[in-house]
Amino acid sequence: MKNQFIAVFTGLLIIVGCSKSKNEKHASSTITDSNGFTYETVKDDPTGLRLYTLDNGLKVYLGKNTEEPKIQTLIAVRAGSKYDPADNTGLAHYLEHMVFKGTDKIGTQDYEKEKVFLKQISDLYEVHKAEKDTVKKKEIYKKIDSVSLLASNISIANEYDKMVSSLGAEGTNAFTSNEQTVYVSKIPSNEVDKWLQVESERFKTLVLRLFHTELEAVYEEFNRGQDSDGRKQYFAVLEGLYPNHPYGTQSTIGKSEHLKNPSMKAIHNYFETYYVPNNMAVIMVGDLDFEVTIKKVNNSFGDYKSKEVSHPTFPEEIPLAAPVKKEVYGPTAESVYVAFRTKGKGDKEEVMVTLIDYMLANSNAGLIDLNLNQKQMVQRASSYTNFDNDYGFHLLYGTPKQGQTLDEVRDLLLGQVEKIKKGEFEDWLLDAVVNDLRLSKIKSFEKSSSTAYEYLDAFIGFQDWNKRLSMLDEMKKITKEEVVSFANELYANNYVEVHKIKGEDKHIVKVDNPGITPINLNRGKESTFLKEFNAVNSPALTPQFVDYKSAINETKTKSGLNVSYIENPNNDIFNLNIIFDMGKDNDPMVSLAAGYLDYLGTNKYSPEELKQEFYKIGISYYVNTANDKTYVGISGLKENLNSGLELLEHLWGNAVPDQETYNKYVDKILKGRQDSKTQKGNIFWNGLMSYSKYGEDSRLRDIYTMSELRAITPIELVEKIKQLKQYKQRVFYYGKDVDNAIASLDSNHVINIDKLKDYPERKRYEEKETGGNVYFVDYDMVQSEILLLAKGAEFDAKKMAASRLFNTYFGSGLSSIVFQEIRESKSLAYSAFSSYSNAREKGDSDYVMAYVGTQANKLPEAVDAMMALMTNMPEAEEQFKQAKEATLKKIAAERITKSNIFWTYESLKKRGFENDNREALYNTIKNMTLNDLKTFFNTNIKGENYNVMVIGNKKDIDFKALKKLGDIKEMDIDEIFNFEKSAPVKG
Repeated sequence: MKNQFIAVFTGLLIIVGCSKSKNEKHASSTITDSNGFTYETVKDDPTGLRLYTLDNGLKVYLGKNTEEPKIQTLIAVRAGSKYDPADNTGLAHYLEHMVFKGTDKIGTQDYEKEKVFLKQISDLYEVHKAEKDTVKKKEIYKKIDSVSLLASNISIANEYDKMVSSLGAEGTNAFTSNEQTVYVSKIPSNEVDKWLQVESERFKTLVLRLFHTELEAVYEEFNRGQDSDGRKQYFAVLEGLYPNHPYGTQSTIGKSEHLKNPSMKAIHNYFETYYVPNNMAVIMVGDLDFEVTIKKVNNSFGDYKSKEVSHPTFPEEIPLAAPVKKEVYGPTAESVYVAFRTKGKGDKEEVMVTLIDYMLANSNAGLIDLNLNQKQMVQRASSYTNFDNDYGFHLLYGTPKQGQTLDEVRDLLLGQVEKIKKGEFEDWLLDAVVNDLRLSKIKSFEKSSSTAYEYLDAFIGFQDWNKRLSMLDEMKKITKEEVVSFANELYANNYVEVHKIKGEDKHIVKVDNPGITPINLNRGKESTFLKEFNAVNSPALTPQFVDYKSAINETKTKSGLNVSYIENPNNDIFNLNIIFDMGKDNDPMVSLAAGYLDYLGTNKYSPEELKQEFYKIGISYYVNTANDKTYVGISGLKENLNSGLELLEHLWGNAVPDQETYNKYVDKILKGRQDSKTQKGNIFWNGLMSYSKYGEDSRLRDIYTMSELRAITPIELVEKIKQLKQYKQRVFYYGKDVDNAIASLDSNHVINIDKLKDYPERKRYEEKETGGNVYFVDYDMVQSEILLLAKGAEFDAKKMAASRLFNTYFGSGLSSIVFQEIRESKSLAYSAFSSYSNAREKGDSDYVMAYVGTQANKLPEAVDAMMALMTNMPEAEEQFKQAKEATLKKIAAERITKSNIFWTYESLKKRGFENDNREALYNTIKNMTLNDLKTFFNTNIKGENYNVMVIGNKKDIDFKALKKLGDIKEMDIDEIFNFEKSAPVKG
């Protein structure tokens, strides 16, 4: 490309000069479009970014991706928890929550009246913060509660959420971290005008309404953090790495005493200081027109007034002179973190440390991958990096085998770093890592969301986009000698080591239920802004449905094997799958064998050499088993398809069984079982869920015993994998040049189709009737979690439209009935939802479920509130219309493309469909009324018989309240998973 840009706008030829950067490959240029807006662009940018800067300093990152009629939006503020005052931690995160509550125009019936109460509440919080006497503080809080109730008579809850939801937006949320607060939503591309209308209003004025109820929700989020051993271990690392910097001295969620003593004035001050255009960015990537979009963004945000922003600076951390060792305690399995401090984002160290990180762990052929995971020296190990603006870190982590100490795991991890320092790695690894990272970038830039987050990283890090694009080019130039020299400088006895130990955490903070009076939601009310917003009509977006028969092409190999294929329209990445319509339910040994194969070599390659051979050519391989399917496949660049398939077939046909490897594999399985039963999420969502549905005869409990595992021979497993080829099979190929793929299959995957065997019969597991059972698991945690689960009728396609609309209106999302009642009004939970779940296979049952995660002392109230909702569905006509509109718009904006066409069709066939069922859904929902939804509720949800799943700390649970729901059975975790069949693993 020449060093000038030629752009054609409505017949007008404009030639614009450019300013060159030093990096010719990714030279940056400045161009003025036909509207007079100036933007930066970068030569050979695969994302096609146009970076505009408005007159007020607002950065606008625009990228084009027309795969679907949607736009990923991010509104970013360069201010996160690092910016919190030391005596008011958690402020940035709490402000993030409050920005959803509306403005002086959104979320109120009469702001002039409402602000009088809000001023009283703010003043009371200042008195509350200053008061030291706990009894007096409670009295002040009661006043706050009473005035808040009065204020809620005027406010309107969730108006922002209702508006954005009505657009058909997805993933509406926000997050706060050290350097940033970011507001997220993915919108249909025809809704840009209305989205900008509400977002430009949203950030103009901060109104801290519904403050104390949201504060309680944040405290529930704090409790969830206390129940996460991973978070505790991570923060202990930060405390050790940054003892004098906010990265380590204060967490994003904030300290308990600060959360309970907030200052509304401080939050307003923070907003006024940092939420200014020259400290913000609007990021939009998707199906957009650059020049039309920037004009609209300028019209919406161009009148924001810029202010001088001072970003905080801190004294430089002194180097660590010796290892810093810490311990954290909790119920989960033991693990160790080892972390080294680095310089921050944009420094040359970021490039070098990233390279070394992937040399250590790339999931395939890194030193940790081969020397520790492949050889089963530990239960699991890997590494990752993180770079913020001031500092970064390189973290190695590992979990021990049975009988292995955390010190031993640490030494093994550090031993791999020593290999880097001594140059004990192959020369080809450097190029292979760069190629792997380049391939990952190609994949990520295919997606509008991941591209938007790449832009976000550049903005938050004050980085030029061309420098981010040039990172891999800089990495490519690094020599082995430079890596060794750098590693010896950075990696010494200057690390932070954190042991996660299984045991009671004595630093848990527990609080009383504050006894909040439920506020008024005013669900049927509308602000003037909302009425005007709803009066605006957006251009229609026509839904597009897939004709699967024409979208999926069919051909055959020479041997007659059926090949379904779809062309990759974007790049040279391919995916080749050999599919067997048999899985764990047909033969559980196939799954066991597939896992074992990953640790084997062949008569030509050792296991480590085999992984290296795949990594050298940038090919990933896999043998995966689902309940009813087994997949053998490869993926990578199409130029290496044949060599990749040849290597896979070599492994498939020539894997060499090894008894020692198998013994370690069994030990790993058994230790994995022991570790899994310490994980709260696995116990609740996997174990208790399965037991509630199936009882004792479940897929989850149908496992090999320890003695059965020991009795199986490695030869049996290898033969099981080799014999897969003898069963009926089919192929799906996604990529370019299908003829080349067929030719490779003909050369490498040789079968006799006439002699292929039928599959073993699939085992079926009977779903039990629900009702009257309370299954409780005692777990050391601050919160408690409860799920009501009811078996519904057998899958009926006619119910799918009503269930989808019901879930939007009633159970899921920030503007749903359940979320409003449980969290917004009553402050009983951080997370609450309900859903009608359609079965994934014809013949299976649908399920009704309702979930609440809350403090144990709020559980009885939360259950009562949820049961009331599940018995009588609140009817709100306007909210129903918004939910209906949102559901229709989401369907209209959905595009099933690329390889997803095939995999979606595979799922549809399980439910008995041969066409795109979304067309029927769309047409049915379009004609539905609130009365139709009420009929669906009364027929399928009201009066259901629930099994109740509860996990929590036994000493905190009100069992009298639970008894009202059914017969309580305290479950032994080994019973849930059938792990009593697995004796403790010997060291």
